[in-house]
Amino acid sequence: MAHPIRRGVGFSLKHLGYLAIAFVFVLPLWWAIVSSLRPNMEVFADIFPFTPEALIPAPFSLEAYDGIIQRGFGQIIANTMLVAIITMLGGLVVNGLAGFAFAVFDFKGKNAILTLIIISFMLPFEAIALPLYTVTMQLGWLDNIAALIVPSVANGLAVFLFYQFFKEVPKDYLEAARLDGANWLDVLRHVYIPLSIPTCISAGLLLFVFQWEAFLWPLLAMPSQQFKVIQVGMAAFQQQYQTIWNQLFAVAVVTALIPIALLLPLQRYYVQGLAGAGLKG
Repeated sequence: MAHPIRRGVGFSLKHLGYLAIAFVFVLPLWWAIVSSLRPNMEVFADIFPFTPEALIPAPFSLEAYDGIIQRGFGQIIANTMLVAIITMLGGLVVNGLAGFAFAVFDFKGKNAILTLIIISFMLPFEAIALPLYTVTMQLGWLDNIAALIVPSVANGLAVFLFYQFFKEVPKDYLEAARLDGANWLDVLRHVYIPLSIPTCISAGLLLFVFQWEAFLWPLLAMPSQQFKVIQVGMAAFQQQYQTIWNQLFAVAVVTALIPIALLLPLQRYYVQGLAGAGLKG
């Protein structure tokens, strides 16, 4: 049996190691926050050479946040939130129904279609960008919000998450509901969905973050850029001859903190959904 002092030292060293690792990962975000709270001319004042003052927002200034609001960044955030939320809600319906169909029904070509869906979320977006652009142009959706939302609603990874979870639900629940006269939508709504809340949260967060971080497709689908989303909007804060660094850091901080604020309170359900649905089978 280990001595209590030795156990205490080991416990302390382990947690010091955790703190050191956390510090390494948090440091860049903290420096970005500090830089966004400084005047533009002071952003790199304590970096070369590096001094501890580089991690302190002094002199303190909110001019960067005032500047990005005046340049319309608030509207860009609202645009991105609208697109991401609609995509998330529509994706939960579409991908949930698809996952339910693959898990419950047997039909010709089921395994082949499911394999294609699995392959689809392994492909880089660049591989399908050109054909997707061609289809969108033929539909007349360029410079339309539908071009941002519709192609992102169906997501192979989300379908796979729902399929893996629904496949694990005992068939007795399904048979009991059917014997009681429930139709298939009632079975999904009253039996499967209440059991799949962690998977719904996982899939919803995936869809939201994918849309929030999208850059190439909004750039292609909105050539006039009258409706900007957040990743494309960030590029506007770099001018031709001079970069307004504190505003660029402010934009980066807002862009990073919004999904973090969404993920942190839901991380338990997010991990549970991935572990319980995505890693089985």
